[in-house]
Amino acid sequence: MNIIANRNYWFSSGYLITFYAAWSLWWSFYAIWLKSKIGLSGEQLGTVYAANSAAAMFFMIFYGIIQDKLQIGKAVITFQSIVMILIGPFLIYVYEPLLKSDFIIGVCIGAPVLSAGFISGCALIDSFIERISRLFGFEFGPARFWGSFGYAAATFVAGILFGIDPHINFWMASAVAVIFFIINLTFKPKRYPVDANKDRIIEKTSTIPTLSEIFSLFGMKKFWLFVFFIIGTNSFYTIYDQQLFPNFYTSFFEKNEDGYRVYGYLNSFQVFLEAACMILAPYFINKVGAKKSLLIAALVMICRIALSASLHNVYLISLIKLFHAIETPLFILAVFKYVVANFDARLSSTLYLVGFNISSNIGVIALSWVVGKLFDNTGYSTTFYVLASIVLFILIVATFTLTSDRKNRLQAQ
Repeated sequence: MNIIANRNYWFSSGYLITFYAAWSLWWSFYAIWLKSKIGLSGEQLGTVYAANSAAAMFFMIFYGIIQDKLQIGKAVITFQSIVMILIGPFLIYVYEPLLKSDFIIGVCIGAPVLSAGFISGCALIDSFIERISRLFGFEFGPARFWGSFGYAAATFVAGILFGIDPHINFWMASAVAVIFFIINLTFKPKRYPVDANKDRIIEKTSTIPTLSEIFSLFGMKKFWLFVFFIIGTNSFYTIYDQQLFPNFYTSFFEKNEDGYRVYGYLNSFQVFLEAACMILAPYFINKVGAKKSLLIAALVMICRIALSASLHNVYLISLIKLFHAIETPLFILAVFKYVVANFDARLSSTLYLVGFNISSNIGVIALSWVVGKLFDNTGYSTTFYVLASIVLFILIVATFTLTSDRKNRLQAQ
């Protein structure tokens, strides 16, 4: 049916726009805040990201397995929304003082809170809405558009407010989280009439998987090849994009406040483009296939990282920042398409949170400190070249190891 008349689509979009807006208000300047306001070194920054990723692994396993059992139940998301509401007071009155006075305790306490609400929560909400889209008659891409739109709009505001006082951003994040909580309380999925074939698909994908079926994933070779690809591409790109690039970009400005403001504008514009690509990406992925789309997304990652190492003009650096608007929709949506094509669709939450997000976090945990140390010793340019070279190697390997769409169709016949 027309998604405009589908209330499930609009509720799903409400989930996504409020979650990503709340996340962006504090997360888009998180690395800058840690370095410029808290005063952390590159090595300490790597420790923070590694700890956050370690905590996120636990919550992603918990969220993925429980949500696959609940299917479209909302108990886990309700828990997540409560943590989101508390983010402002936590960052201001607990996390910031501890990072300044007792760094290790601050990291250990902050990691599970940030992970439960947002770092793991983003994967949970994406997988939940992707399942809703399959069961209730709309494409995930147009709904995910609103998540990118919310992130972009909030980043635009966050860049202005951060220069005034980061605490304003934190309080606003909690306020938007209250709206997310209200949407979650009021949403009741409604099924619309569909054709007979779709009815059979819904019946099959609605069957609750057993724990043995969920854990059977870990015995599949193609699952581990998928995990290897994710660690070798998305993990390194995440370190580059979140841990290194924000401070790299603002270093081009004489005044920190100017850098924060311009970075906020640029990040906002980039995510607006990303939102538009969220609508277009499903058509491209359906045309070329999930595997090729993943490889193309990885190629975009390589181009952005390598060009950051070789360019020294802020305008050109700003231009390559916009590559992210192409990479993110391709990668996220192609991951879902690849998962559904290669594995049991009922296990999509486990596959997305464990196979994709936990794999990414394993790489971040193992490599954040190393990359931070490399940066402290060599600087941005060498670090970026090293990251780009590694992702290129993984891309070449994945060309031969990821399962092709054609093979999937032959196996299904």
